[in-house]
Amino acid sequence: MRRRTRTALRGWLRGLAPAVAPTPAREALRAGLGAFLGLLVAGAFVLSPAIDLESGLYLVAPFGATSVLIFAVPNSPLAQPWSAVAGNAASALVGVAACLFVPDPALRIAVAVGGAIVVMGLLRAMHPPGGAVAMTAAMGPEAIRALGFGFALVPVALGTALLVALAMVYARATGRRYPHRQFGEPNAHGTADAPAAQRLGLSEAELSEILERYRQSLNLGVEDLARLIGAAEIQAAGRRAGPATAAQIMSRDLVTVGPDTPLETVADLFDRHGFTSLPVTAPDGSFLGVIFQLHLIRRAVADRMRLGRGFPAALSRLLDRGWSAPARAGDVMAVGAPRATTATPLGALLPMLAEGGTDAVPILHAGRLVGIVTRTDMIAALARGALRG
Repeated sequence: MRRRTRTALRGWLRGLAPAVAPTPAREALRAGLGAFLGLLVAGAFVLSPAIDLESGLYLVAPFGATSVLIFAVPNSPLAQPWSAVAGNAASALVGVAACLFVPDPALRIAVAVGGAIVVMGLLRAMHPPGGAVAMTAAMGPEAIRALGFGFALVPVALGTALLVALAMVYARATGRRYPHRQFGEPNAHGTADAPAAQRLGLSEAELSEILERYRQSLNLGVEDLARLIGAAEIQAAGRRAGPATAAQIMSRDLVTVGPDTPLETVADLFDRHGFTSLPVTAPDGSFLGVIFQLHLIRRAVADRMRLGRGFPAALSRLLDRGWSAPARAGDVMAVGAPRATTATPLGALLPMLAEGGTDAVPILHAGRLVGIVTRTDMIAALARGALRG
């Protein structure tokens, strides 16, 4: 009996612990700076001080909560543009109506927040700060009556729309994506096929039904669920490959280039060996980056667009070889591509090759390049595991 009680108590205490995964300091600073800039701009251009300063409505405090969502958790369904703008605006309308028709303060606040939740749900625009918008309106009936339903347009709808627009720009500038991609959206190659890791054989309706069945529609989008299922399947496939590590399947006899190698030489190596990627190393063997064939194509296209028209025939002939003369390997190499160590298990390598937009993962030991694992290497390893199984 005591053991059961202690087990229950430990389970209850664990329930009080943080439920959110650790947030890297850099990501927290990125989100905080975005919210700071967004609210600064919105406050300067939209939230006019003409709105009752004493009640503080010109600040529209719920905008702070909206900023937390769109800058810190931009993948959440609750943070998407429709949820934010429509949710806040609809809640403001409900709050204004409560001020006009419900005289009792306590009842007015309850009606405003409860009604806002109902309306947001019906509009598929659930946005938690909307409840605060409705409450803010209900707590200042005199100012709201003077503003009327225009309060929902300015500052609420306009201010939220500006915050959302700033979040889009900020996300792009900091290497993030907002709004979050939708199910069935064209992939990185511009085609209608879902990314390989998300081809689950399940339709959007089936994924939506799963979310509704487990009451997770407000926590996950259909695209999020597809990505999670795909990631779980890839992880499981990696485990089926056995306990093998990168050292066991990597290619060791490597062809590398230095950062000063001309791109013409790089192209010759691609052609001679049939590679799709080449590692770039320093003279001491330390890894610097990797060049993919796509990098050469992009460079050639960029040079042709920049210099190819209206230039002498000699320059055009030079561009026909693929790039301008000064280009070197270090100018086009990718430095942030996935990488691993000799001890990395295949289960960890598989997602890099399936989802990382790369077909080769450099393998490092003490910062030096010792091998490379390509998609071909991984397919061969999985095939061997399947045959043995």
